[in-house]
Amino acid sequence: MPHTKDIVPQHANACLLLADGKMFFGTIIGKSGSTTGEICFNTSITGYQEILTDPSYAGQIITFTTPHIGNVGCNDEDFEAVKPYCAGLIIRELPTLPSNFRNQMSLQEWLERHGITGICNVDTRAITRHIRKHGAQNAVIFSVSASEFNSQLEAAKKALAAAPNMKGLDLAKPVSTMKAYEWKEGLWQLASARKQSGASSPHVVAIDYGVKHNILRCIAERGCRITIVPATTSAEDILKLNPDGIFLSNGPGDPAATGIYALPVIKKLMDTGIPIFGICLGHQLLGIAMGGKTEKMPQGHRGANHPVKDLKSGKVIITSQNHGFVVSKDGLPADVEVTHVSLFDGTIQGLRHKTKPIFCMQGHPEASPGPHDSQYLFDIFADMLNAMPERLHTGKAKNG
Repeated sequence: MPHTKDIVPQHANACLLLADGKMFFGTIIGKSGSTTGEICFNTSITGYQEILTDPSYAGQIITFTTPHIGNVGCNDEDFEAVKPYCAGLIIRELPTLPSNFRNQMSLQEWLERHGITGICNVDTRAITRHIRKHGAQNAVIFSVSASEFNSQLEAAKKALAAAPNMKGLDLAKPVSTMKAYEWKEGLWQLASARKQSGASSPHVVAIDYGVKHNILRCIAERGCRITIVPATTSAEDILKLNPDGIFLSNGPGDPAATGIYALPVIKKLMDTGIPIFGICLGHQLLGIAMGGKTEKMPQGHRGANHPVKDLKSGKVIITSQNHGFVVSKDGLPADVEVTHVSLFDGTIQGLRHKTKPIFCMQGHPEASPGPHDSQYLFDIFADMLNAMPERLHTGKAKNG
C-alpha cells in the first residue's frame, strides 16, 4: 500500500469519496469539516444561488459543470427558500472576486454563513462523466491531511455506510413549512415594485413539499393570492380555506415515500372538481394519484438547457430541470394524457387528466433566472381558476 504522502496531493486539504470507491482530491470551500449526500450534477451556467437554495436539492451534493461559479457573488434576494437545504457543492475552482452591482458577499462568505461544505480545485468534468457512467450514488466530502489520511478515510467510509439511500426517502416533511402562511408578492423586476395580489383575487392553496419562492411569485403575478400549507395538511383543512385552485409544489426525495401521506389527500382533492396544478414532485405525486407509478432515474435531469416537446402545439421549449425520479410510461390509465416529453430521453414531462381540471409539469416553468419558455403553464392555471363557474369572482370555491 502506498504511503499517504503519495496518495494525498500536496495542494489538497479535502477529498471527495464516492460510494463506489472513486476519490477526487481538492480544496475545501465553505465550512470546514465533512458532509454526506447523494452526488448529482447540474449543467446550468447561471443561477447558482437559486440552485443552492432550491429545497429539491435537500440531501444532495451538487456538482456544477460550468467553471465560473461564484463570480457574481451572492445577495439576500436570490433565495428560493428561507435557507439552503443542499448537502454540499463541488466546483471547478475558487471563484474570482465578485463582479456584480447586486453582490453583497462572496460565495465563500455565503457558504460559511449557511454552514455548507464544498470542494473545489477538482476535475468536475471527470466527476460528471463518472456519475453519467456509474449512476447516482452517495458521496462524502471531508477534510484531509497526509499524516492522518488513513483514519480520516475510515471515518468517511463509515459516514457513507450510514447515509440513507434516496430511493424510499421522504424529504418533503423536513423542508416543508411548519405552519400555514400567505403569499401575495409577484415577480422581481429591477428598480420596480413587485406586483401584489388583492383580497378578491382567485385563492390558491399551495401544498408545500419544498416549494420554490419563484413559483409562488409566478402564481401571484397572475393575480392570485396564495395560502401555503404544510405537506401533511389534510384535505378537509385545505377545503376549509375555500380554494379556487390547488397547487402541488416541487420538493426533494422519493415521491412514493412522500405519497404515503400525500396521496390520500390528493385523491380527495381530485374528486372536488377544483383545478389542480403540480410541478416536479407535485407532478410525480399527481402521476401516481391518477393511476401511474414513478421510478428512479440513473442520474436524473438537472440543468437549464433541457428541450421538451409540447405535444399539443408541436413546439419545443427549453426548460429548467431538477429531478431524480420520473413518472413511468407504463400503466398510465386511459383518462390520463401525456402532454410533454423530454427530447433528451423521451421521458414524461407533462400530464393532463382528460375529464378533470388537473395537469402537471415535470420541469420548472418558474425557472429563475430562466429559461422562461414554459411560463405559459401558469397562464393555463390562471385561466382555469377564472373559468370555474362556482367561483363567480367572489373569492370562494365550492367545497365539493
